[in-house]
Amino acid sequence: MSHQRAITHLRKADPRLASVIDTVGRCTFAPAGHLAHFTAITRSIVFQQLSGKAASTIYGRFAALFEDDTPVAHKLLDLEEERLRAAGLSRQKIGYLRDLAQRVNSGDVPIDTLDELSDDEITAALTSVKGIGRWTAQMFLMFRLGRPDVLPDLDLGIQKGIQRAYRMRKLPTPQRVLEVGAKWAPYRTVASWYLWRSLDATAENRQGK
Repeated sequence: MSHQRAITHLRKADPRLASVIDTVGRCTFAPAGHLAHFTAITRSIVFQQLSGKAASTIYGRFAALFEDDTPVAHKLLDLEEERLRAAGLSRQKIGYLRDLAQRVNSGDVPIDTLDELSDDEITAALTSVKGIGRWTAQMFLMFRLGRPDVLPDLDLGIQKGIQRAYRMRKLPTPQRVLEVGAKWAPYRTVASWYLWRSLDATAENRQGK
């Protein structure tokens, strides 16, 4: 995905987003191409509803249960629940991780060829797993596969970013997010990145004052 081509399109398509781009500056979005698909998805599950530091600690303990710190589906199924609990995982997340591993083992989730599927096909495959919703699937599409046209309409940061850019009195609904973002296609991933970063930039400015 060409950042410059995306930015040129977004500037022409939406003057309000152009202002956001000016405020944030250079786009440094880059997917985590070094992670295996299974690793990326297990990491997303572990990180759900946890602060970054706590999640990183727990994920590190979980990954350490595998050779080269790389989770593998069939080995995950062989691990006793006590060892997973000792790593800091809740019973609910253990259930989610095992459901993922079972579906990968059975072939229901074609983990090694996910990148060959369309965005909708990937979303359907991942959301068949317990504990994985549309938001998690969208994060995989964006930050693992680098798909260029993803707009996480359920994401609070995206909603807040649009609210601020468009000076809305209330947070936009997911449907309103999709309506506003329609003009950003086919580069809604870069638009989303700028909206997230605009919130970070605002927070940094406040701290500096």
